[in-house]
Amino acid sequence: MPDHDIEAQTLKALVHTGHDHVFIVDAGGQVLDVSPGSAAVYGMSREALCETTVYELEARGVLSPSVSLEVIRTGQPAQVMQRTGTGRQVIAEAHPVYAGGRLVRVISRSMDMTDLRLLQDEYALLQRRFNEHLKRGGSPTAGEALELESLEVRSQVMHEVAQLLKRVAPTDATVLMLGESGVGKTAFARQLHRWSRRCEGAFVDVNCAAIPESLFESEMFGYQPGAFSGAARMGKAGLLEQAHKGTLFLDEIGELPLAMQSKLLNVIQDGYLTRLGDTRSRRVDFRLVVATNQDLARCVEEGRFRLDLYYRLNVIPVTLPPLRERREDIPGLAERQLARLNQRYGMDKVLHPRVWPELMGGDWQGNVRELENWLERAWLSAEGGVIGAPVDESHEGGAGLSAPASTAATAHGAGSPLVEGRTLREALAAVEAEILADLAARLPSTYAIAARLGISQPSVVRKLRRHGLKVATRES
Repeated sequence: MPDHDIEAQTLKALVHTGHDHVFIVDAGGQVLDVSPGSAAVYGMSREALCETTVYELEARGVLSPSVSLEVIRTGQPAQVMQRTGTGRQVIAEAHPVYAGGRLVRVISRSMDMTDLRLLQDEYALLQRRFNEHLKRGGSPTAGEALELESLEVRSQVMHEVAQLLKRVAPTDATVLMLGESGVGKTAFARQLHRWSRRCEGAFVDVNCAAIPESLFESEMFGYQPGAFSGAARMGKAGLLEQAHKGTLFLDEIGELPLAMQSKLLNVIQDGYLTRLGDTRSRRVDFRLVVATNQDLARCVEEGRFRLDLYYRLNVIPVTLPPLRERREDIPGLAERQLARLNQRYGMDKVLHPRVWPELMGGDWQGNVRELENWLERAWLSAEGGVIGAPVDESHEGGAGLSAPASTAATAHGAGSPLVEGRTLREALAAVEAEILADLAARLPSTYAIAARLGISQPSVVRKLRRHGLKVATRES
């Protein structure tokens, strides 16, 4: 059999046996072939589809829009969400095929989002069953309890999360950590690494939102000497290489640029990467843990996140609930932060009992991060050795209530900064400190805070320094 016949038969087998819905289109938009399963999704027989063009299919609403047409218009790969003539929603991607520098074919494939929703339901069911299994199994052993204590978790739900992570830690299964910003995803990722068989290797923590897109590839994949202007003389190993034999933690994975999503997917599938400016592939072996506070399924539907990468990441999904839903953890977290502050600043301050109702009753929209920032602000504001002591106790060695009230309490008029014995300047400073602390916990940079307040960035830096505050890093 001639080589061209073999190639034709090979292509036919690929198109007709794949799970995805495949279209092969020429440069003029004529449909040359489609996979058999496409008929059910697009509402036309294979024969009818092959007798028309993608221009006609888009005009009739069969493809809305046509991803192949986007490639024909731009000459670049494309990914879109389609609404088909049968009312289904599918994610479609297409790639150009060039010969002699000329576009000759467009290959597209699509996947029904029904598959994604079914997969999500299956994962949710598995996690519920696992949690029920843990509950039936009784209390953890003493050794487990001691290790979990290092995470400062006392609530039943967080014990279950920690035990789930401990069960999967010896494997190399990818873990997807979900939850609001500040719930402690980074801390649990580090603990997962300590429990894993890779604990002697590196734990590489990458905030995908903090690396400029222009530098992302060189930072993640590394580069060879002379790869670009300003490259280090000896080259540099990227973050993926640094995680070899260890754990790679990608926080804010939903912020990963689409181009980098494709490259990351290739590394996950093949286990090899190529530095910028290099022709040699390098083997990498790491355990992948990712985290996000976004709805990745919605990001997929909006075309901002690759469906195939989502499948790869969503192996063991673990949801960390917000602090307001596990208030039993607040005392341990507060005590740990107080110990850190006392060690950092070389003093031994304690919390006044009147502070605890506020700590236990706060909404903590910023979760653990907001709680820790509030305590640091209160620690620095307290003049004596007792944080939150009433003003009339300050002359007895305590400290006035110079730590600002919680955001929720102030917003509802539960307290006033102009307490007895405090001057107007002191009251205004307390309000300013509270506003800055709230923004520092929620916004990613001093530039963002400056934009919100309508002042210059240097002014924000000076004010934060005056009040002993700093912008929280975007760890989760």
